[in-house]
Amino acid sequence: MKSLKVGIIGLGTVGSGVYKVLKNFKNIEIKKIAVKNINKKREIEDFNYDLLTDNPYEITQDNEIDVVIEVSGGINPTFDILKSAIENKKHIVTANKELLAKKGSELFNLAKEKNVVILYEAAVAGGIPIIMPIKTILCANKITKIAAILNGTTNYILTKMAEQDLSYETALKQAQELGYAETDPTGDVEGFDAAYKIAILSTISFNKKVNINKIYREGITKITAHDINSAKELGYRIKLIAMGQVLSDGKIDVRVHPMLVAKKHLLAKIDNATNSILLRGNPVGDLVFTGAGAGAEPTSSSVAGDLLVLASELEATDSPLPQSVCHHDEIADQINIGDTYNEYYISITASNHPGAIGFIGSVCGKNNINISTIMQKGINDDNTAEIVVITETSKEADVQNALADMLKSDSIKNINNLLRVMN
Repeated sequence: MKSLKVGIIGLGTVGSGVYKVLKNFKNIEIKKIAVKNINKKREIEDFNYDLLTDNPYEITQDNEIDVVIEVSGGINPTFDILKSAIENKKHIVTANKELLAKKGSELFNLAKEKNVVILYEAAVAGGIPIIMPIKTILCANKITKIAAILNGTTNYILTKMAEQDLSYETALKQAQELGYAETDPTGDVEGFDAAYKIAILSTISFNKKVNINKIYREGITKITAHDINSAKELGYRIKLIAMGQVLSDGKIDVRVHPMLVAKKHLLAKIDNATNSILLRGNPVGDLVFTGAGAGAEPTSSSVAGDLLVLASELEATDSPLPQSVCHHDEIADQINIGDTYNEYYISITASNHPGAIGFIGSVCGKNNINISTIMQKGINDDNTAEIVVITETSKEADVQNALADMLKSDSIKNINNLLRVMN
């Protein structure tokens, strides 16, 4: 097998992991690595500093380089760098979910024009193989639903809140101390990271371009210990779920938000920083993929896997991996959150007086909502009561109207939280 010449954009945690893996393969020659600071000390044994450049275009315009590996992240200047690489007919291997979710169409169209491929197994679930299985062995299936835990940081935080009865703030601090969460955790805890990933997964699973800007996104920052404990009593765990599904009318429902997941459900058993993806296909049925969704080793596993598959293909053909060419010309008709149907968990603070629960029930009934479970969680010092409601399947818009109606009454002091229930 001839040597494949590679340029790497980025040498942070993931880039260093990729370098360490690839240097062990005799058919892979790392020719250049682009970094911001070529003088920075690298924690890599026997590292060759002569490989470094602070000009990424030295890589994209090098006629000897066959493949550009991008593990730097972000949109700017990464989009322009990869565009330059593709225009110079270089194949791309990337772990950049934000770039693919926001600018993927432009890059894939250009790649098709230049007869190169973009591989991105590492962009969605770290070390979990999911992109290539959907494009290859599962291509005979019509995939109709995805339900996934795609962010290890949030799953770790929710796990510790449930296991150790911690507040959100305390669990987040613990995650930061252990390196699971960034100093600024917004991308994870507000659901941005999971939204990028479900946009990519939904696009390839449903064969329609999903617009990241139309994905409803809600993070975990409003989850309280009270919610965690109430969910436990009712037989649920709270998880940040990234969901995509094809509805009966062909429209697409894609969203990210916390959900109550029944303890017996497989996704309820996924703890700490682990990721898991449930796919529903016809004829295969339900499949679950579980493993490490982030980190240097799992991510470098997927990056190296993409590269080695590409290397073997390039030995045999000038047009490798045709299944990786983007054919998603149809734009998905995405519904908004108000038109979705769910079961709901609603936490309410109400005055402790006769008729409060009856009032909640009457407002729900007026808005076409049936209540499945209602329970009062004791009396507070200010003579208010915490009331938890679980509804039957209802339309989101009706539930929001009901909450607005409740707050018009002096007896309802606060709507503490609204969470959807996985069914």
